[in-house]
Amino acid sequence: MDARFNMFDNEIAVKFFRRFANASLVIHQSPLPSSTQELVSLRASQINGCGWCIDMHTKEAAAAGETAVRLNLVAAWRESAVFTEAERAALALAEEGTRLADAHHGVSDETWAQVRKHYDDDQIAALVSLVAVINAANRLAVIVHQQGGSYEPGMFAAAFN
Repeated sequence: MDARFNMFDNEIAVKFFRRFANASLVIHQSPLPSSTQELVSLRASQINGCGWCIDMHTKEAAAAGETAVRLNLVAAWRESAVFTEAERAALALAEEGTRLADAHHGVSDETWAQVRKHYDDDQIAALVSLVAVINAANRLAVIVHQQGGSYEPGMFAAAFN
């Protein structure tokens, strides 16, 4: 399957991605742990079937020192013992915030209580924003069939600086 459209070779798309990257930078520079950011991004991307984003976030996390065991178990985080309670709360929020149409209730009160238990207000703002941003990124890449497999760590940041 070839990409339908090259979003990186279009003036309007590049302008949009620069602004999108700036919004992402706010999250990246937040007090939300970077490992949590990558795990959440990876999980939402798995749910949305975004090969480009799965490729990107797996490689960025590995380059930052995340272990292969944890990366391989993100899709089955509920059935694994390698994630902290805080990470589990963030992953639950990512799933429920990504599957809004499937859940019919959005984010559950139980999940929200776990998020509140483990994260302060600034981290929660970053986490909620991250779920929104990664879902938008997934949709952009899936719509145009942006393929995974060719991403190199640091590539996205370098392209829009």
